[in-house]
Amino acid sequence: MSKSQETADMEAKLVLDAKATLGEGALWHPEQHLLYWVDIEGKALHLYDPASGEDKVWSVGSRIGTVVPVQGGGALVALQSGIHRIDTDTGKLTFITNPIEEEDIRFNDGKCDPSGRFWVGTMALDTRKGAAALYRMEKDGSTEQVLDNLTIANGIVWTADRKTMYFTDTRTQQVQAFDYDHETGAISNSRLVVEVPKADGSPDGMTIDVDGNLWIALHGGGAVVCYDPATGKLLQRVTVPTPQTTSCAFGGENLDTLYITTAREGLDEEKLKKYPQSGGLFSVKPGVRGVPAHYFVGAV
Repeated sequence: MSKSQETADMEAKLVLDAKATLGEGALWHPEQHLLYWVDIEGKALHLYDPASGEDKVWSVGSRIGTVVPVQGGGALVALQSGIHRIDTDTGKLTFITNPIEEEDIRFNDGKCDPSGRFWVGTMALDTRKGAAALYRMEKDGSTEQVLDNLTIANGIVWTADRKTMYFTDTRTQQVQAFDYDHETGAISNSRLVVEVPKADGSPDGMTIDVDGNLWIALHGGGAVVCYDPATGKLLQRVTVPTPQTTSCAFGGENLDTLYITTAREGLDEEKLKKYPQSGGLFSVKPGVRGVPAHYFVGAV
């Protein structure tokens, strides 16, 4: 990344005026060349085609935290009613499992690791401290709680060498690194790598680029920021014309377009007049490429 890119802010442009209540879960499907994303409170899965501008929407009947592709077709969606497989051609849902027992807890962000396991976190509807957890779903559909005493389990990514996992609990303002065992899925040796100043917004969804740098959506900050996890240094900022930036994913034919989801939730009438594109989908070419998303690999 050049010095000019390190210092100059870029601005993302609106590509879809979706007016989502709580857009989230951006993920580029490596084969279909579609951007998968969700509207959590709108209870819908979106499949956006940049080539045609079409945004296909499947109503899922429950708050939807995140989506990941399944090897062989379809996707997994983490709904408040449990983890389901969805047929992305018909919208048909097939229940797999639900490790959540409390009615006021919902799934939030999640992704698949390089081995094909599905990791997904939770949060309480009232965002109370310590109520959330991080789960790992194995290829046979069994789940294990990996972390507890969280508040808003959020962005999660893995390094190309399959040795490190990065994860954020939004309320801590921090991104933690863990040693990651590719064979077993075990994580250990938690350490702080990035601390986001509270004045900049709260770390939300996150992705990683080919250089191993982290791109973090700042909820309340109207931006996506790039940090070097080796030094904790801020490298680049992409501004978004709405305060509630929620998630980001590299997509496009060369994985060089950063797509950014946003939300309208929590904005009053005055703020919505000031930021009318809130809830839209944005994009920017920041001068670096992302890495392909991992599929869930399993018989479910």
